Amino acid sequence: MKNILITGGSGFIGSNFIHYLLKESNFSGRIINIDKLTYAGNPENLISIEDEFKDRYSFFKVDICDKESLANIFIKYKIDAICHFAAESHVDRSIASPEAFIHTNIIGTFNLLELARTNQDHIELFHHISTDEVFGSLGDTGIFSEDDPYRPNSPYSASKAASDHLVRSYHKTYNLPVTISNCSNNYGPYQFPEKLIPLMVLNAVENKPLPIYGNGKNVRDWLFVNDHCKAIWTIMQSGKRGETYNIGGNTEMENLPLVEMICDILDDILPENGNRPHKELITFIKDRPGHDLRYAIDFSKLQRELRWKPEESLTSGLQKTIKWYLDNKDWVNHIKSGEYRTWIESHYS
Repeated sequence: MKNILITGGSGFIGSNFIHYLLKESNFSGRIINIDKLTYAGNPENLISIEDEFKDRYSFFKVDICDKESLANIFIKYKIDAICHFAAESHVDRSIASPEAFIHTNIIGTFNLLELARTNQDHIELFHHISTDEVFGSLGDTGIFSEDDPYRPNSPYSASKAASDHLVRSYHKTYNLPVTISNCSNNYGPYQFPEKLIPLMVLNAVENKPLPIYGNGKNVRDWLFVNDHCKAIWTIMQSGKRGETYNIGGNTEMENLPLVEMICDILDDILPENGNRPHKELITFIKDRPGHDLRYAIDFSKLQRELRWKPEESLTSGLQKTIKWYLDNKDWVNHIKSGEYRTWIESHYS
């Protein structure tokens, strides 16, 4: 894999993956990042990469639904591997406006698969990033394995389930070399502030309410984004083609205790902040439609076959994440004010 096309590389997980590949991994080739730059895509996440790796990194503002632009990039850069992050990904947005999720997550994935199929003589791998939400919701017990049936409960998870099936079908039908990973909830640097952990951190710092859906008993498994990046690269290098691998953080927790952990950490590192203890800011709001009760993921296959396991505990990962948001106030302010959109328009109009 010498020329990797990364879709959605300016988003949260994609940009962390690019940082990891170029700065920490054994990858020595070239990265071509394409991103539509919707609200969650931010090229500022990769400014240091553009400066430091001019000969090994290229960016193009491209929609994966634009077949012609995709084809031109495939040919010009002799793409031999694809790591497909690009997706509409926020459940609440999918409930309000599902059409974009169908268009990007299904049609966009189909376009990429077709390009890979027609250039199959030099494609080493198509790796598809998916989510544990395709499996639906668990009760108080049980855990998602790679062999579990899909039962998506939101337009977002349904669109991701459809794209997973497409990728798998291209391996079975056309022998396209693919791998799929289904991950649990990610957190870490560069995550858009609408997501739970950064929203809680930034609201608490500003002494704003910390809104929690329902009774706060919804359970998620939390995966530090750098651990996820290491898992993806491990699968891309060593995973068996045609196989699916679950990636989890081994940190299952209800939402309310998670937010309380964030508050306790902030109490320790921001003793001068006005509203302490920060737990007093917690408020409960009406639950969202179709809110899955619990996710828990079995990543023993990845651990057993490829010897990967998460390195960060929830405590250490939260501490690193909170410190990053506190240390990168300019990035936060650009996101919250919308200035990053002005920057994008001036550079990529």
